[in-house]
Amino acid sequence: MSPKPFRFGVQSFHAESAAEWREGARQAEAQGYSALHLADHVIGPGPALEATHHPLQTLAAVPAMAVAAEATTSLRIGSRVLCIDYRPAAVLAKEAATLDFFSEGRLELGLGAGWLRGEYEAIGVPFDPIGTRIDRLEETVRFVKAHMTKGQLDIAGEHVTARGYEGAPQPVQQPHPPIMIGGGGRRVLSLAAREADIVSLNFNNRSGVIGADGVKSGTADATEQKIGWIREAAGPRFDALELEIGAYFAFIGPGTGKIAEGMGASMGLSADDMRAHPHGLFGEVTEVCEELERRRERYGISYVTVSADARDAFAPVVAKLAGH
Repeated sequence: MSPKPFRFGVQSFHAESAAEWREGARQAEAQGYSALHLADHVIGPGPALEATHHPLQTLAAVPAMAVAAEATTSLRIGSRVLCIDYRPAAVLAKEAATLDFFSEGRLELGLGAGWLRGEYEAIGVPFDPIGTRIDRLEETVRFVKAHMTKGQLDIAGEHVTARGYEGAPQPVQQPHPPIMIGGGGRRVLSLAAREADIVSLNFNNRSGVIGADGVKSGTADATEQKIGWIREAAGPRFDALELEIGAYFAFIGPGTGKIAEGMGASMGLSADDMRAHPHGLFGEVTEVCEELERRRERYGISYVTVSADARDAFAPVVAKLAGH
């Protein structure tokens, strides 16, 4: 089977103005990126956010996606990923269907079990054990699919209940927009393998904060193990899945070897381990293109998302590889 063509996304957390946000979306589209993603974080500056080591996200995901869709014509809008604990499932499904309606079929619906403990605590949302959160994610995914299918809902799960009405509006993409499920542990990746269209490989954020523990859970060998879990759980549908990863450490240009060495040292990894890290890209454009092709061959990963800070430097890679 021939490899899936490359697609590239860009993920942003903030903009200084509405005009900057719209222009950033247009530039990503012009540079050949397939999708513009947001995460789904709500707390602003302060000690609660500082304790998580997570970057500030100034924009709420759903309205920011809508504005980006309105400013562009072909760019897909997405979320890496919406936290299912921040909205009732019925609200999430209706908002997603509405986004697909207004974008004329350009939504990629990312869903996740939630992981940033400090944010949960700051906004008063119970941070249940991971098993409970994944159970809720599984029910939510199945509910979203049912909501976007014609027919009256009659669902009474442990976490999700809806009865006596049909989901509206119907999304443009049928039977539903592509669903992305992200995570780094075996159980959530197995769920993604069974239920998602796009499997987003991430760190195992079991610690509830960003740090070296998470980075070490995404090394080359760890990623190979994750692919094994996905393949086992997916069975015959594995070849239809699109595998996506966030290149959180993307440094394109000369002198990036020193950056990899320094980052590796800070995370307890060797420079070689850092250069081979599937969530990192270090080197000149040609080197990065070759590395992405090697990783596609090894892991099957064809969809790569970079941060907005790396968008312009990474654009020549997009120009060379997108669609190939």
